[in-house]
Amino acid sequence: MSGEERQGALTPNEREQQVIALVAQGLKNREVADAIGTTEHVVKNYLRGIYDKLGLWNRVELALWYEARKNEQTFRA
Repeated sequence: MSGEERQGALTPNEREQQVIALVAQGLKNREVADAIGTTEHVVKNYLRGIYDKLGLWNRVELALWYEARKNEQTFRA
């Protein structure tokens, strides 16, 4: 697998980008779930996957990651 392929695999998909943007705004899991029309349990699963994919540990790191990248073309939330 080339570095380019690996990078593509580590890019959040569209739904994950929605979750990231909402969490970065300070919404709780229940509020994120309501906003995207799913359950709190599903949001928790998304977050686990996002943390693993991006090498992050928590919501604070995720919010900082989002803020650092929100204006980049490769991440559109």
